[in-house]
Amino acid sequence: MPPSSPVTGASLLERYLPIRATSEALCRPLAVEDHVPQPVVYASPPKWHLAHTSWFFETFVLARVRPKQSPWHPRYAYLFNSYYETVGERVARQHRGHLSRPTVDEILHYRQHIDECMVACLRENLSHEVMELIELGLQHEQQHQELLLTDIKAILGGNPLQPPYASGQVATWNLVDEHRATGMQDESDWLDMEGGLHAMGHEGAGFAFDNEGGRHLQHLRPFQIQRQLVDNLAYLAFIEDRGYQRPELWHAEGWDWLQAEGIEAPMYWSRDEHAVLGWAHYTLTGPQALLPGTPVTHISHYEAHAFAQWAGCRLPTEFEWEAAQSRLQWGQRWEWTASAYLPYPGFRQAPGAVGEYNGKFMANQMVLRGASFATPPGHARATYRNFFHPPMRWQYTGLRLARD
Repeated sequence: MPPSSPVTGASLLERYLPIRATSEALCRPLAVEDHVPQPVVYASPPKWHLAHTSWFFETFVLARVRPKQSPWHPRYAYLFNSYYETVGERVARQHRGHLSRPTVDEILHYRQHIDECMVACLRENLSHEVMELIELGLQHEQQHQELLLTDIKAILGGNPLQPPYASGQVATWNLVDEHRATGMQDESDWLDMEGGLHAMGHEGAGFAFDNEGGRHLQHLRPFQIQRQLVDNLAYLAFIEDRGYQRPELWHAEGWDWLQAEGIEAPMYWSRDEHAVLGWAHYTLTGPQALLPGTPVTHISHYEAHAFAQWAGCRLPTEFEWEAAQSRLQWGQRWEWTASAYLPYPGFRQAPGAVGEYNGKFMANQMVLRGASFATPPGHARATYRNFFHPPMRWQYTGLRLARD
């Protein structure tokens, strides 16, 4: 299990119901039909998220504290297991959008049942191990809230009508923040960082996932890192300088991906002669004119690397990012780094199904640091290690530059 501060049933109960309610609030602006589609294999239908996060508590907590209690439905474990091989077989990820049944109402009743059981459990005298599992489940649900927003955007943004998801406030998110300008990028605003040994990783009180430990020393050479993220105007200059047509800027795999997919701009961008910059992009509030001063969003690691090459710079490593994070503006976009997702020294994968949470994905993925507009409040940490395959860009991904 990940290191964490002591938790109590009372403190967990205080957070449990609000976190669970937030997931349902995020789905409230949707039509019933919006809960089912799976436009791409890496996105999941909203109702699948609602069910999976409930299955997590039923499987890892309730089955432990109430072993004689029958599952709510004998086939839900097959329908809503994500990737836990040691738990059993599951619906293939690419087929989640085929699940017209159970209905949204049936899944909401399932959630209500799980919540009633969990609230009763949280009022009992629970072991420390069980309380840590509940904490993990709450953090897991918050991860799925961010995925809900990005998957909803993929569903609606891929619709030819490009309907808005909502406007204004939804749960704790101000949707206007997605495309709000945060200030023009200042190319001279570089932060000088000293070399030497820097302590990395989580330690002390507070929750952290197992991949954030253990705390260790990392030697860094002196470097510079930009305080701000690359914005739309800077990225547009890359496009206009034929950045997507110049193979010398791209990794070989990135260039092959570019040609195979016909990529010419970040995801959700479209040309619009009436917009200030000549481009628009789809947002959760509908199509909007692209604004200078807004961090570029929805780019792959391949695109981030190519832009850095074009700019005569590079991406920071995750260790450089963590060493500098207290002096950076971050939290607007997940930031691609130059670091492969690998275990820290001393990392040990926990036994059983819970050990599958992070460790088994430490191959062929790149680390992202920071947080994004869609990250639930209070869920971001300086040591948080997000990770995706290099072509992925449906998440709120961006970049900042570094140089020696």
